[in-house]
Amino acid sequence: MANSGLQILGFALSLLGLIGLIIGTMLPQWKMSAYVGDNIITAISMYSGLWMSCAFQSTGQIQCKAYDSILQLDSSLQATRALMILGIIVTGAGLGVATMGMKCTTCGGDDKTKKSRIAMAGGIILLIGALAAIVACSWYAHNIIREFYNPFTPVNTKYEFGSAIFIAWAGSFLDVIGGGMLAASCPRGKSKPSYPISNRPPSSSKEYV
Repeated sequence: MANSGLQILGFALSLLGLIGLIIGTMLPQWKMSAYVGDNIITAISMYSGLWMSCAFQSTGQIQCKAYDSILQLDSSLQATRALMILGIIVTGAGLGVATMGMKCTTCGGDDKTKKSRIAMAGGIILLIGALAAIVACSWYAHNIIREFYNPFTPVNTKYEFGSAIFIAWAGSFLDVIGGGMLAASCPRGKSKPSYPISNRPPSSSKEYV
């Protein structure tokens, strides 16, 4: 029963993590304009994401423009896109595999050992997808930090972390926790009896007084 509860909790956390990955990938706030030095104009805030860049005005108007061509994008941005999409696909596949192996479902048959192994495989797949997303977010964050501290970068083009990258990071770590819980549901070996087993055959003779 405890193992079944652990599987349900792991599945719920992984599902929340997948939702976080999808939302974080779609949002344009991966990096936002940093107001440092003489760059104190706050009437317009610039945001850039994986798919588009947006300008938020103080009046509440939002203007977004999708990137025109994939070939014009930076190689690191293309790699981040690919890793995030890969992480979402692999995480979704891991949830599907884990569903068949959970004790509260009947998809994988009645063999408890087989279902536990399926759930463990689903947890491992979830960990792989989460790792891909963590690498993507960390790589993108590293590029932001490198450009921010680059002395040759103009002050008005410096960026800092946006909210979307934190959402994607949170989703990745939720998938790590949930995948670890599902992977921990591996079948345990049967315990051997601690008392000695006698190999002597039972005696068929009867004693008479």
